[in-house]
Amino acid sequence: MNQPDSAPAVGGTTETSDGPASKMGLSAGQLVQELGFDEDIDFDFRNTLEDELGTELLTEEDQEPVDAVMLWWREADGDVDDLADALMDAQTSLDTGGALWLLTPRNGREGHVPPADIAESAPTAGLHVTTTAGVSADWTATRLVGKRNL
Repeated sequence: MNQPDSAPAVGGTTETSDGPASKMGLSAGQLVQELGFDEDIDFDFRNTLEDELGTELLTEEDQEPVDAVMLWWREADGDVDDLADALMDAQTSLDTGGALWLLTPRNGREGHVPPADIAESAPTAGLHVTTTAGVSADWTATRLVGKRNL
């Protein structure tokens, strides 16, 4: 495939990229499903991620296999058991080897979910917490993968 020297190869990122896709280990062309969308999400983060991926985020209605799932979750969305259920449901479209990114309000923000709740919910859903990244001023992203993908 011929691409200009200045364009990254499909599936790659630019060397200087420090945007959401890079922070989340995602690259152009990958499919990402978004769950838990509401009016309180970080639209700047979301729009930048779509721009970096070169495609729109898939919705809850989309059923095709995806490279990653992004789940927005707030304290008001439910307790530890509800979070575990949501994490299990979120894996439905996740392709083998894909990651689930749980986005929660940062500490001190309305709707903050304690890391202990995430750590307690993950194993119930067959997942393991691997990393956490501050992806915007108000939201933190926690990467979860299936225990078989460690």
